[in-house]
Amino acid sequence: MIARVRLCGAMLACLFMFGACAPRDVGFSADVQPILKKYCLDCHVPGGPGYEASGFDMSSHESLMKGGKYGAFVIPGDPFGSNLMVLVEGRAHPSIRMPHGREKLSESEIELLRTWVQEGAKNN
Repeated sequence: MIARVRLCGAMLACLFMFGACAPRDVGFSADVQPILKKYCLDCHVPGGPGYEASGFDMSSHESLMKGGKYGAFVIPGDPFGSNLMVLVEGRAHPSIRMPHGREKLSESEIELLRTWVQEGAKNN
């Protein structure tokens, strides 16, 4: 019984520590949009090669949430299931890692996107 209490206490401490380290209240316009502009908008706007291939326009929150030819790219509250995260984290085949043929996002940029999706992918 004491071992279970200690285990539960250790688990709660870990959750608290991880929660304290993660950024909170990530804003679309302040945090996410600059990342999209830096890495995505060369291709994923109407007329761009990424848009032509996927139908995915990343130029606004509304178009980002709409998705593309292959469905939703952002599932609010679900960073593991969101195709946006699958592609930028490199969990898909290397040939479709995003940004395609360019420098990978930094870990802090990926964490901001992940947190934004986890927090509901709000237009704030």
